[in-house]
This record gives sequence, structure tokens and C-alpha cells, in this order.
Amino acid sequence: MVAYFTVILMACNSNKSQSQPQDTTGNATLPAPGESKTSYSKVIGWPEGKTPIAPAGFNVTKYAGSLTNPRWIYIAPNGDVFVAQATTESKKIVDVISGKSKSQNLGDSPNSIVLFRDTNKDGKPDVSKVFLSGLNRPFGMLIIGNSFYVANTDGVWMYPYKEGQEEMTSAGKKILDLPAGGYNNHWTRNLIASSNNSKIYVSVGSGSNVAEHGMQNEVRRANILEINPDGSGERVYASGLRNPVGMAWNPTSKVLWTAVNERDELGDDLVPDYITGVKDGGFYGWPFSYFGQHEDPRRAGENPELVKKAIVPDVALGAHTASLGLAFYNQTSFPEKYRNGAFIGQHGSWNRSTLAGYKVAFVPFKDGKPAGKLEDFLTGFIVEKGGNDVYGRPVAVAVTPDGALLVADDAGNTIWRVAAK
Repeated sequence: MVAYFTVILMACNSNKSQSQPQDTTGNATLPAPGESKTSYSKVIGWPEGKTPIAPAGFNVTKYAGSLTNPRWIYIAPNGDVFVAQATTESKKIVDVISGKSKSQNLGDSPNSIVLFRDTNKDGKPDVSKVFLSGLNRPFGMLIIGNSFYVANTDGVWMYPYKEGQEEMTSAGKKILDLPAGGYNNHWTRNLIASSNNSKIYVSVGSGSNVAEHGMQNEVRRANILEINPDGSGERVYASGLRNPVGMAWNPTSKVLWTAVNERDELGDDLVPDYITGVKDGGFYGWPFSYFGQHEDPRRAGENPELVKKAIVPDVALGAHTASLGLAFYNQTSFPEKYRNGAFIGQHGSWNRSTLAGYKVAFVPFKDGKPAGKLEDFLTGFIVEKGGNDVYGRPVAVAVTPDGALLVADDAGNTIWRVAAK
């Protein structure tokens, strides 16, 4: 496996006396803004026979390997597993302070969706086929009736679909244009349908860190959009969400939740990524404030009336963890403590003096609300504590009909399966 560096360069100092706020009430105690430093992760790949580490009582196995940057997972109503393979928009990562670029050998984006099917229900797919290719950095996927939807970085496409088909042979049509690309990895566009399939929600990340290029370049961005299944009727469902990626319906409260990747360059421990229930019409601060009414010093005084309306997120997940994946555990094979709780795929930091994230975390829920502290669930991605070598980087998390948890490891080119013993 070819190793590569996650590299975004900034020459700054770190305030190491700060502690990572991790809280499940939304009332995280935040440090004052400070200077930032980067720590690069070097992906070395998984040695033969080595897997991530789950708590006692669970088995971790390789569900699928030899993929090419598997970024997102969608599980169809019939249990088929679709995996979107895509990479960032450029082979160069740009230092957001100096403007200088550094080569990063990511290779060309595979731009495809792979289908996996486990026909004998043994936890291993016996069907593996390229379902759809020739896309433009696909991410979110969705099936409604006889339609298969794909969220490319520049728009939503709809294809005719029949349950169980193993390859897309029909031409699709673009039903919604979206602003393409974005800061760092903000090219991802996710999809989720309402319970009655009458609406589709589309997540669109910001085009910058804190609108440093002007708000005119952020139109229809840092939002969750709502559309009809034919692409019409677009409206902003929620705004001020810097990079909302994972979206999931809480199985108890039926509220839409999202995982949000927050801003950079305010120090090791600002700003916490978070998951939150999403209020229709809600504003969540970006770019003017963070975690409620904490004004971003780079945008201080610009929009005080809007800042007053900023909603405090529900659960702080730690700064720079790149919390992207989100799935509620709606099955019964895991122990009771996990039922209806949230799993979060933390892709891992670059804007910290030491690595943070690089794991799947868990937050327990009760009666539709967070009911305990954030805890580690799937670890072992970092080779050695305090070091920068990593075996892989988890992103998407998805719960299968048989109650297992699938985890997309894009840097490790693997889908992991976690099942209760």
C-alpha cells in the first residue's frame, strides 16, 4: 500500500495547557482562542492480520479490502451495501495562511460506487461489483422507490433503479446544481430522505475556513438544503453549519441530526466538532461565531444580530477531530447501552500539535437525547500514542440489518465490520 502524508502547513505555536472540551450537554467549557500548529499524519497501511480495536465482547473483521479511498457507505432497504469511492479535489493541499502548496500523491479520484451483497448472511460479501462509475467525486447515496440518487460534488443526480440490480446501465439526470468543491475536504455532499420520502436533505460544506474570501463565495454553502425528490422546491433547512457531513434520523425523537466539522486556526482546542439535532430554520454560527455566541475573533462585530440567534450544538466532540460519520444504532445485537446511541467516525486532525480523532466514538442516548459522555469505541488507527504514523482513517459508519457496524477506512482502503460476539 502506498503511504501518503496528510499535509497542510502552518508555522505557529500551540497552547498545550488547554484541554479538549468533550461534553454531552452543549455547555462545553471553551478555552480562549490561541495560536495553531499542525501535526501531520502518515498513513502506513494495515499490516497483514491487524485490525482496529473494539471493546471486549466485539469482533472486528475485514468486510472488504483493496478498495480505492472508500469514503461513504449507504445501506439499501434490501441490505445491499453501496460504497462511494472518491478523493479530494486536488493533488495539492494549500497552506491556508501562506498560500503555498505542497504535493500530496492522492492519485486520481476513482469516482465510482461499488456494490456489496452478503447473500448467505455470514458477514462477508459474496457479490462485489462496480455499480456506477464516471461520477464527479460522489459521496451521498439514496434510494427512493425506483430512483437511485447520487450526490456528486457539483450536483445531485437521479437514476432509474430496480431493487437488487447489480449494475447501473441507464443514464441518469442531474436534478440539482450545487456549488462544487470547497476548503480542504469540503467537497462532500451527503443525502438523506425524510421518513415518508417526500423530502431530500442535502448537506453542503463551506468553501473556506471562515469566509476569508467573502460571503459572496458562500452562497448556498455551510447549509443543509431541503428539496423535493425531483430536485425542485429548494430551501435552506438549516444554516451556519461549517461542514455538515453525516446526517441521521434519531430513532426515538425522529429529529434530524448531523455531524459538523468545525473551523481551524484558533488553537489546539478550538473549535470543537459536534453532533447536534438540527432545528428547521436554525442558525449555528458559522462563520461569525462558534458553539453558540462565541464570536470568532476574525469576524468580530460583523453580524451581532445573527450571532445572538446562533444555536448551541448538543454534543461537543473535541477540536479538529474531523468528525464526519454519523449513525444511530437502531438494531438489537449490540449490548443494551449502545441501543439508539450515536456512532461517530472521526477522520482525524491536522490542525493540532498532537493527533486527535482517528477513531470511532460513541455517545449514549436515552429518550432521544444524549445521556452520557463521549467514549471511544473503535480505536487502534494510530500506531503509537503520541506518534504520527497511522494505519488508516475512519470516515463513514453504517448499521447493517443484522446489527453489525460497518466503518469506511478511506486511507486504509478497507471497510471494517464490527459485530457483537
